[in-house]
Amino acid sequence: MADNPVIVAGAGVGGLSAALALAAAGRYVVVLERAPALAEFGAGLQLAANATRRLAKWGALDRLRELATAPEAVDLRAARDGAVIATVPVGESEQRWGSAYLVAHRADLLTALTETAAASPSIEIRLGCSLEGWHADGDGVLVHIEGRPDLKGAALVGADGLRSRVREGLALTTPDAPRYSGRTSWRALLPAASAPAAMLAPRSNLWLGAGAHLVHYPLRQASVVNLVAVVEDEWTDLDTPDFWASHGNAGFLASRFQGWSDDIRAVIAAAPEWRRWPLYERKAIQTWTRGRVAILGDAAHAMAPFLAQGAAQAIEDADALGLAFSAHPRDEAAALDAYSRARVARANRVQRASRLQGIVYHLSGPAAFVRDRTMRAIGREGMAKASDWIYRE
Repeated sequence: MADNPVIVAGAGVGGLSAALALAAAGRYVVVLERAPALAEFGAGLQLAANATRRLAKWGALDRLRELATAPEAVDLRAARDGAVIATVPVGESEQRWGSAYLVAHRADLLTALTETAAASPSIEIRLGCSLEGWHADGDGVLVHIEGRPDLKGAALVGADGLRSRVREGLALTTPDAPRYSGRTSWRALLPAASAPAAMLAPRSNLWLGAGAHLVHYPLRQASVVNLVAVVEDEWTDLDTPDFWASHGNAGFLASRFQGWSDDIRAVIAAAPEWRRWPLYERKAIQTWTRGRVAILGDAAHAMAPFLAQGAAQAIEDADALGLAFSAHPRDEAAALDAYSRARVARANRVQRASRLQGIVYHLSGPAAFVRDRTMRAIGREGMAKASDWIYRE
């Protein structure tokens, strides 16, 4: 191991992306992951051009393409009968936004990132390493690891998720606990044999209804259909052991989709298992760093999923981090400060826009009628233009 590495806490999408970006900037990186193995969990992710452009830069996109699907379009549909309200032509992503629009299982994205990181002599991933705390001064950061020797580094980047220990230790604002959104996401993978043929077409579908919406698209060469249903729901305990993977009651979920299309109710019933995933957010803050310590990804800006930008924003963070270290190769504190200044305003804007989009998706009555009429009126070009500010970045 090289002396004075940059230490990254967390080997999720943000942490592994940060490692790749830092390595590209000429730094040695040690990634600490508290889990004993990089296990498969989660479900599908939509990766727009602002994410895939950066994955290509680090050499991870080619690996991901082998496992991902490039949808021809995103169709927004009416809950009651499935009529198409509007279409976003994401199949034209490379021409319009400069890179591909892909959908992939989260585990497949992590595999692509992990394999790319493993091929780098400048990245070391240590599993089973739970960060307990740290001490930072002008000379570096001493990281305390549960049951292991302390690790000395030049800087610490907390990519340790919603319940970030690094963010907690920085105390950047008060109060600062994760905030429950009032909604849960229900996720399932439906085998292709149990899905209607139309759901296996290379298109992403977003169904809009009162107080709920549902997304589906095929994954892994159309062998499964990824289903994500978001509903207004109650959740009381952030500290539930299986917080991200609670088993969901399909009967409860079905009750929230009464009056929807027969096709949607049929696939809800056909899914072999539903996982219930409470949606939390973090308070928007104006700095993500203090001295030689910074945060990234969900630790910095956990956001609602309504723009499908959670993973993409973490990937953007990582790219900005690498650029900042390239610009300040001998001053870690200056690099982290530059990273924070480059990213905070945009990430906070995306977070606000995502929250607003959730309100729009779940409208009912006359407001939903106006929404649908407006989307139909602006057409494909208008729907694509509405995403330019995100995808072209």
